[in-house]
Amino acid sequence: MNNVLTVAELKRRGMAAIEEGLQHGPIHIMKRNRAAAVVLSEEEYQRLIHGRTQPAPSMTAMQWLLQQPSAGTREKAEIDSSLAEERNW
Repeated sequence: MNNVLTVAELKRRGMAAIEEGLQHGPIHIMKRNRAAAVVLSEEEYQRLIHGRTQPAPSMTAMQWLLQQPSAGTREKAEIDSSLAEERNW
């Protein structure tokens, strides 16, 4: 985290501190020496939300999950075998 803004500085400088920080990428907001939030530019925010599939209002959670691309590399048989081994200890 090299683009950090403390809550104290944010209170003191306001939006000017945010605008200045965003010139260097996302801003990590620190509160009591802990990361509390991240501020993104509108452009970066839009890029992130459009990269994900948004559920349709009438879609169930299961339908949405089944539409997501597979991220794993193991086949079903391999997973089933691994689970069977774990259960037979």
